[in-house]
Amino acid sequence: MWDNIIEYLKDPLLVVKVQNFFGVKYKSNQKENDSSEILHSDRHDRDEVECSDSELKQHKRIPSDISSSSQCSCDTNSSAESVERDVVCHVNNKFWYYVFVLGTELGDELFYATFIPFWFWNVDGAVGRRVVLVWTIVMYIGQGFKDIIRWPRPGYPVQKLQQKWAIEYGMPSTHAMVGVSIPFSILLYTMDRYLYPIHVGVVIAVLWCTLICVSRIYLGMHSVLDIAAGLLLSTALLVVLIPVVDRLDGILLTGTYAPLVVIPFSIAVIVFYPNADKWTPTRGDTTMIVSVCAGILTGSWCNYQLGNMAASPLAPPYRVIWPSWEMLGCTVLRTVLGFCGVLATRALGKSVSYAFVSAILGQRQNELRNSDDSLDNKNKIIVELSYKYFTYAMVGINTTYVLPNVFDLLQINRPTYYTEI
Repeated sequence: MWDNIIEYLKDPLLVVKVQNFFGVKYKSNQKENDSSEILHSDRHDRDEVECSDSELKQHKRIPSDISSSSQCSCDTNSSAESVERDVVCHVNNKFWYYVFVLGTELGDELFYATFIPFWFWNVDGAVGRRVVLVWTIVMYIGQGFKDIIRWPRPGYPVQKLQQKWAIEYGMPSTHAMVGVSIPFSILLYTMDRYLYPIHVGVVIAVLWCTLICVSRIYLGMHSVLDIAAGLLLSTALLVVLIPVVDRLDGILLTGTYAPLVVIPFSIAVIVFYPNADKWTPTRGDTTMIVSVCAGILTGSWCNYQLGNMAASPLAPPYRVIWPSWEMLGCTVLRTVLGFCGVLATRALGKSVSYAFVSAILGQRQNELRNSDDSLDNKNKIIVELSYKYFTYAMVGINTTYVLPNVFDLLQINRPTYYTEI
């Protein structure tokens, strides 16, 4: 019974049905036959976006088991005779295409790099620290399982409308895990801290999670089983992590020697990250996540230990303060200056750390950058992980310590920032 359910949820045709429902039409051109449509016979000459081979090859890392994004062969695991086909898909509904492209960005580096700093500078640091810690643990476990389980992403006849993560394994969907961990941890950590309509928060969290999950299936990046596994795993982790992280945050913030635990531990989990059987960007992405968390916790610890932070005399729940025009102006100014600082930190940190680690290993930077991505290329892996850890740890420290102090000097900081313990 369970085997049948698993095989059904893994079926690539189930992904194709979801794509069809939202307006993605498939055509299969066999070499010896004229063009023929599969799964749907209707055509729309207007308002179509053709997913051509050149468009889908824009990302430089194409997985080795996919000859091209628009040429799909039959499943190599089966003994059936392989028939070469040229598969072309058409997006007949641009609205859903752009909605789901936007939705999948809610689990991308760009979203993390903007949402997390914005939350600390403009919303609530106490909630931010807890959410980041939950997000980091959930993502580390999910990314690790990917390289342990090593299940490929949906194969033929699924057409991938996005290639950015195609080289990674697919089980479980870490986008689905992010879709649970971030919005629902925000909800759970704010429902007793602020006075606001809880049902509105629940609706937003559900819509947020649903948008991310459906977008991954629509783009052909995950099977329904990948999504279901990600949802179940992250939900189970949240049940345990929410109360544990709530207590752990106070220890890591006020403990005298907390960074001596946080920094070595964060380095250790990167060093002992599960090894895959091929190179994927998963380990590098995990390094960024872990280092951002370590930087944020260290920056917050610095604020507390230097006497900048003091608990609010008022007990929660707090009334939500809606911004006046003056507060809104300060918010915009903080955000613009803050993001400029983050971008500068990232550019400078990457350049300096990459050059420094390369010099220690006796390697030339250009040679390392142009060398092949391979598990045997140990020096490139060491340099990549080292520069990412240093750079994004500095981004985290600047987000919670350096930039808020700059905001203080400019008299544009939030009045409650240093009371959020």
